[in-house]
Amino acid sequence: MTTTSNDRSVQLAEAGLAAQNRLALGRQLGTGNIGHAEEGSDGRMRATVRIPEDELVWDPAIIILPHGGELELTLINDDKNTHCAVLPTIGDNLIIWLVNHSKGTATLNLPGPGTYWFGSTTGNDEGRGLTGAIVIGGEVPPEAKLDRPAQPRP
Repeated sequence: MTTTSNDRSVQLAEAGLAAQNRLALGRQLGTGNIGHAEEGSDGRMRATVRIPEDELVWDPAIIILPHGGELELTLINDDKNTHCAVLPTIGDNLIIWLVNHSKGTATLNLPGPGTYWFGSTTGNDEGRGLTGAIVIGGEVPPEAKLDRPAQPRP
């Protein structure tokens, strides 16, 4: 499916990614679709990303979570090449090797709002476009806020 730049602008705006002090600066990733994690009855969120054949992008490239917590992320490599998914979580990053035409699953602990980056560090995959983001909205907990006066927000 092809997305025009106008369609992408609409998607970014609808997701709350296109403005300052919203979920994130959504224009950081220039390509790829936007997806939303689904929350199960067990409280765990789930999402799937794939690498389409010969495209060297994650689809979707941006995953939006409704809140922090556990994310079960399924990664599918439909490409003819091997890739290495480096994923954010509390503590060390997780690494999943994705040989050609394979699938892997990772459980990520992403506790608070922010933008968490993931990519493939094999060869020059990230430099060629295989970079994605997991975006969590909301306010940081009071214990994580700086001790300073309230700042004006646009």
